[in-house]
Amino acid sequence: MSRFRELLRAYELGAQPRRWLFVPYDQLTDAVGPLSREPAGELGVLLVECPEKAARRPYHQQKLALLLTSMRHFALEQARRGVAVRHVVASSYAAALAEHPGTLEAMRPAERELRSELAPLVDSGKLRLLPHEGWLTTAEDFQSAQIGPPWRMDAFYRYVRRRLGILMDGDRPLGGRFSFDAENRQPWGGDPPAPTPPTFEVDDVTLEVCALVRERFGHHPGTLTPDRLPATLADVDRLWAWARSECLPSFGPFEDAMSTRSRGLFHTQVSALLNLQRLSARRLLEDVTTDPRIPLASQEGFVRQVLGWREYMRHVHEATDGFRRLAGATSPTARAPGDGGYARWAGKPWPGSQSGDGGSLTSHLGAARPLPPAYWGARSGLNCLDTVVAAVWQDAYSHHITRLMVLANLAMLLNVSPRELTDWFWVAYVDAYDWVVEPNVHGMGSFGVGDLLTTKPYVAGAAYIDRMSDYCEGCRFDPKTTCPVTPLYWAYLHRHRDALASVPRLKLPLAAEAKRSAAQRERDARTYEAVSAGLTEGEEHLPAQKGLF
Repeated sequence: MSRFRELLRAYELGAQPRRWLFVPYDQLTDAVGPLSREPAGELGVLLVECPEKAARRPYHQQKLALLLTSMRHFALEQARRGVAVRHVVASSYAAALAEHPGTLEAMRPAERELRSELAPLVDSGKLRLLPHEGWLTTAEDFQSAQIGPPWRMDAFYRYVRRRLGILMDGDRPLGGRFSFDAENRQPWGGDPPAPTPPTFEVDDVTLEVCALVRERFGHHPGTLTPDRLPATLADVDRLWAWARSECLPSFGPFEDAMSTRSRGLFHTQVSALLNLQRLSARRLLEDVTTDPRIPLASQEGFVRQVLGWREYMRHVHEATDGFRRLAGATSPTARAPGDGGYARWAGKPWPGSQSGDGGSLTSHLGAARPLPPAYWGARSGLNCLDTVVAAVWQDAYSHHITRLMVLANLAMLLNVSPRELTDWFWVAYVDAYDWVVEPNVHGMGSFGVGDLLTTKPYVAGAAYIDRMSDYCEGCRFDPKTTCPVTPLYWAYLHRHRDALASVPRLKLPLAAEAKRSAAQRERDARTYEAVSAGLTEGEEHLPAQKGLF
């Protein structure tokens, strides 16, 4: 018998009648829902581990380990409270629920993929869905905040700040502004020192989970680091205490900074726990907005991420059904094994099964190139890309600016398919679920749905990366003379000039591109073709290889 089963058995309860709840893998909390207010002795929870879902995509090993150990610790936490716990391993969530006697209730799953699988059980009355109480805002908030589509996060953010009274003085925002984003764009030069993330004691349950992941999912990409898994509630509290004291006081000014000396800088690194509901959004906002150690600009920057972007993106995903309702979103009913972006992992098809509809294929600008092997760990020769990718496959994490302005930016400049980039983020990041990656990557990071939810494509040349990071210092390219990122940027603007002409925030860049000479444009186009083709084939691009500069 496994150690987890042995510990769980110690809390076995009698067969007295219970109201049974199915708790999805990303609702591991008793801070909201029936578990937060109904007597523990009257409730039972069904928890399901589904190896087939874990094998469906090449999920990062650290991501699988965090989810599994969090679920098992949650099971033990509930058992200690007197909640009856049924933990099963099954071929599918639907099969496990169908076998459970009687009717089950559950808070509405956050992931569309799980909702789709369970829909027949909902239709038959086997499963009754309750509102998901972990969210801070409602669909009515999203609709009331603005006229759309297109939608804008800023309008939504202002509306919900006012409605919830967060960082407000009556009807006015504290500090006189809703956003301090303009001040929160400083590069980091080493002062103040970046904090070192904590490590955690690896108990028997986590040790067992890590052994399981290595045995069953050891062919998945990524490094598994057991002492970086905040598994118990004590671990979760310790990480959050570290984030509040060591990170958030300096978070605001350096929110957009990137560095080889610190992967996370002053970012809290709690997004995975938030998306598993191990930390609640309400608790995070209450703690941050009442902590005198955290300056207002840092408080606002954090609130904007949690209350603004996170809630906004979830509503966009719901309103568009993951962009499936948009023109050009047609997708096959299912992917065959090895189809899609997964086929290029390590140069061979992914052996796991595929299910679902494959997701929206919308590509507003017609981007269709496959994701380069550099995103799976092959060296590109671009220090910014290689540094961030290496961090992702080691940590299953990088902060939001490296995601947007390195990974997504370069994919856009290379004309990579939004679907393939989105799928990559889904498997690589510990905090990624469909409601997160579809709008954040397919929508915002790839501009795959145009201006539906954001005002412009977030593209930039080498000057931005050089200004906001130290990546260029260790690169074989000079950001002012030989880096291909800048001609890739100009080529992108020229290639999509007609489609982007109506984007107000690109008026000045497009005007600058229009002044480039024919020779410059020819070099830009030649650089784009050579670099994109070379990286697609897995070449490590060298300054003298193509004769472009």
